[in-house]
Amino acid sequence: MRIDLHTHSTASDGTDTPAELVRNAAAAGLDVVALTDHDTTRGYAEAKKALSELSKGLTLVTGAELSFKLNGMGLHMLAYLFDPEEPELARECELVRDDRVPRAKAMIEKLQGLGVPVTWEQVARIAGDGSVGRPHIAEALVELGVVPTVSDAFTAEWLADGGRAYADKHELDPFDAIRLVKAAGGVTVLAHPGASKRGKVVPESVIADLGAAGLDGIEVDHMDHTPETRARLRALAGDLDLLVTGSSDYHGTRKTCVLGEFTTDPEIYGEITRRATGAFPVPGAGGRPAA
Repeated sequence: MRIDLHTHSTASDGTDTPAELVRNAAAAGLDVVALTDHDTTRGYAEAKKALSELSKGLTLVTGAELSFKLNGMGLHMLAYLFDPEEPELARECELVRDDRVPRAKAMIEKLQGLGVPVTWEQVARIAGDGSVGRPHIAEALVELGVVPTVSDAFTAEWLADGGRAYADKHELDPFDAIRLVKAAGGVTVLAHPGASKRGKVVPESVIADLGAAGLDGIEVDHMDHTPETRARLRALAGDLDLLVTGSSDYHGTRKTCVLGEFTTDPEIYGEITRRATGAFPVPGAGGRPAA
C-alpha cells in the first residue's frame, strides 16, 4: 500500500482542485490520500464526488493542516478524521481563515516597503478561490523575478517566520488545538517539526509536552527534513511512543514535491483509523476503505 497523508488543493494553497488532486493521486498509484488543506474542510465535497467516479480503488482521508503558535513560533499540525461540524473547532478554523486576508495585505505592504512591486490584486489572482496564504505571495515573488522558486521565498530575507516581510495571524494554542481535535474525534500529527529552512525547528522538549497533552504522532518523512533530522525525529517518536508518518506535502505545481514522494507505513495508517471516531476514511468506487 502507498499512503500519502499530507496534500493541499485549491481550497487552500495547492494548484490542483480537490477533484484533480483525487484523480492525480489515483494516477500516481496511491492507495490512500489525505486532503489536508490549511484550516479548512471546504474541499471535502468535491474530492468525495471525484472519488466516487474513479474506476481505480483509492481511499480518501479527510483532514486539515491547522496553524498554531507557541512562544512566538508558528507551527502546523495535521488533524485527521475529525468531525468537521464540531462547533468549537469549526469556529476556531473560521477565525484563522478570516485573518488570512488582513495578514496577506500586511505582508504585501512590508514587501512594498522593501521595494518589491507586489500588489494585493496580483496575490488575489494567484489565490483564486483558495484560502490566501504565504505560498500565494511567494508565487507572486516568483512571477516578479524576485526569487527563482516558491521555496526560495521562505527565508529570513522574505516570508519565513520572523522574516522581513512576515506578519502574524490569528493562530491556535497547540494544546488547545489538540484538545479541540480530540473532542471532534480526530487524530493529531505534528507537521514537519524539523524543517529548518522554514524557520525555527520545534524543540524536542516542546514535542514531549505536546505528546503528554495527547499528540498522536510526528510527521518524520518529509521533503524538508534531512536524513539526519528524520533519524533524530524517528528516535524521539520511539522514546515518546508517538506514531511516525511520512507524506509529500503536495501543493501541485507550486512546489517541487510529487504525490507519494514520502509515504506512511500501512500499520501506522491503520492505527490512525482505529483511533479516529469523528469520521471514517472514504472508499472510492474501487472498493472498501484501506486499513
